[in-house]
Amino acid sequence: MLTLGDLFLALTETKPSGEGGTADGSVPDKVAALWQARILRVAIDSRQVIPGSVFFALKGEALDGHQFIGEALARGAIAIVGNARARESGFGGNLTLIDVAGLQPNPDLPASTIPFFATPDSLSALQKFAAYWRRKFPAVQVIGVTGSVGKTSTKELIWTVLKQRYRTLKSQGNLNSETGLPLTLFELNETHERVVLEMGMYAPREIATLCEIAAPLVGVVTLVAPIHLERLGTLEHIAAAKAELVEALPARGWAILNGDDARVRAMRAKTRAQVMTFGLDAANDVWADQIESRGLEGMAFALHHRDTILHVRVPLLGQHSVHTALAAAAVGLTQGLSWEEILNGLQDVSAQLRLIAVPGENGVTLLDDTYNASPPSTLSALNLLAELNGRKIAVLGDMRELGAYEQEGHSLVGIRASEIADVILAVGPLGKLIGDAAREQGHAQVAFAASNEQAVAQLRKLTQPGDTILIKGSRGAQMEEIVRALALDTEMHGGGAS
Repeated sequence: MLTLGDLFLALTETKPSGEGGTADGSVPDKVAALWQARILRVAIDSRQVIPGSVFFALKGEALDGHQFIGEALARGAIAIVGNARARESGFGGNLTLIDVAGLQPNPDLPASTIPFFATPDSLSALQKFAAYWRRKFPAVQVIGVTGSVGKTSTKELIWTVLKQRYRTLKSQGNLNSETGLPLTLFELNETHERVVLEMGMYAPREIATLCEIAAPLVGVVTLVAPIHLERLGTLEHIAAAKAELVEALPARGWAILNGDDARVRAMRAKTRAQVMTFGLDAANDVWADQIESRGLEGMAFALHHRDTILHVRVPLLGQHSVHTALAAAAVGLTQGLSWEEILNGLQDVSAQLRLIAVPGENGVTLLDDTYNASPPSTLSALNLLAELNGRKIAVLGDMRELGAYEQEGHSLVGIRASEIADVILAVGPLGKLIGDAAREQGHAQVAFAASNEQAVAQLRKLTQPGDTILIKGSRGAQMEEIVRALALDTEMHGGGAS
């Protein structure tokens, strides 16, 4: 049970003195009832605060969480963590300043007190608190997942495999960042045996920081691709940033590497952990061949591991999902699962995978792949579209943060789309690069839309019953708006952030 006492101990890295200290670092019974108060939620968004929450006031690029402390208090926050300078702002309520620089919990504080933990850096405080809480469960094994493409799908499928035997917690939605990952760890409790965490990054040392917080025993790297080139500059820099996961693993751990990607395969030399590779090449430890697409019914393939050959059918769309299944199977093997458990997990449809087929208005099928986009993931989605029967429409939007690869990446997608789609609808300013490249290939049916609203209007004119429509673009393009407008079941599509 997470308490205000735990928060104090995490931020001060000390134990109560005298009768206060206990072997496990818990706050003693004789400390005021205030410190025994249970934390029901850790929030960084005041709109997510419920009674019993601790609100961390973080300063972002656009907003400063300190501006919303009053709202957090009104919603029932029982403690605030923020910058010391903010204490002069006057938030109302019964706030008591607690400087975390070495003070002990005051047993004389009334239980009605709302402590304001003043700290130089509230983001570091959030991460420190999460690391403290994770250390409370040393028997729990953490599996970290990173890579330029396929992180979320791989995380979801690993979860469905591991939960066949273990009580497994997973990161929800887009909680893969320096703020999101800690929020997942606060959900950890004594019933959990495994945790699967997606680890994203925008800059060097971010994954290293996430590993310091989460202490993973297993690390999975899916792919190195030109994503965030705008920030990191080169593929080599991206590979180095992703390798921070395997560098953090202990010798008794496992690095699960995509052996088909030379940059990922080279990470073998950067880890102390045991290594298991996966891919389509027979040189990998876990590999697949005899791959057959069943269209919207999924994929079939032969899975190989040592002398074992299994014929597998999974409800995953597109050939790229075979790598996802192989990675999940490899993790299952490191965790001692039987093949029966692994196969049951691979066939579990409860995984919230990115690309899903959705019935749309006018008798069309929407391939909703709007979570994010990069050249590799978009080419994979187009390859799936190519495997399907009937008339095909590709609705393709901006692929962002490609840096110097922007023109080439969009052009490659446009060329491939021209080979597959009967109709191409390019959305947004960067999406126009896709449409232009398709037109240069001589494709006759290329349309352009400046916004998602315009795209919806054009699709309602272009579509015919029986069409299959792929919709894909970067998170910032918010192309789930197109899916919501055209889908028969709009409750399924809420979008997300990467």
